[in-house]
Amino acid sequence: MKIITSFLFLILGCFLLSSFDSPSSTIPDINLKTLDGKTVNIRDFVGNDKVTIISFWATWCSPCKLELDAISEIYADWQAEYDVELVAISVDDARTLAKVPALVETKGWEYTILADVKRELQKALNFQTVPQTFLLDKSGKIVYTHTGYTPGDEYELEEELKKLK
Repeated sequence: MKIITSFLFLILGCFLLSSFDSPSSTIPDINLKTLDGKTVNIRDFVGNDKVTIISFWATWCSPCKLELDAISEIYADWQAEYDVELVAISVDDARTLAKVPALVETKGWEYTILADVKRELQKALNFQTVPQTFLLDKSGKIVYTHTGYTPGDEYELEEELKKLK
C-alpha cells in the first residue's frame, strides 16, 4: 500500500510541476513590425545585458492604456534606477493599428512600440487576454508575468525589478 501511495504522490507531483506555468523561458524568435512598417525581430530588443519589460496592449483595451499611462509616470525613474527598457507590443488588427501612432503621440509614451498584427508572438507565448506583461532579466529569460491591470500593479512590477538589480 505504501508503494501505491508513494507512486500516486509521484504522479501527482509530476502533473503539478508540468502544469505549473514557469516563467523561466525565453522569448521566441518572432518577427514583428515597427509603426513605420519595418520588420524587426523581438529578440533584438531583449537580453543585451538590459532588463526588459514587454507589455502587450491594444487601442481598444482601457486597462492596457491605464497600465501604460501609470508606468509612463515613473518610467524615467525606472530607467535610471533599474536600466530597464519597455517594449509595448500592440495586438491591434490591421484596421485598428492605424490608430496606434496618434494614440502613442497623444499619450507621450516613451516606449518602443511594435505591432503583432497576426498575434504570432502572443500565440507563441500562449496567452489570450491583454494587458499581458512579461519581465525579462538581463540575459533575456522571462522571470515574471502578469495578466490584467488594476491601479498599483506597476508597484508590484517595480518590486520584481528590484530583485533583478
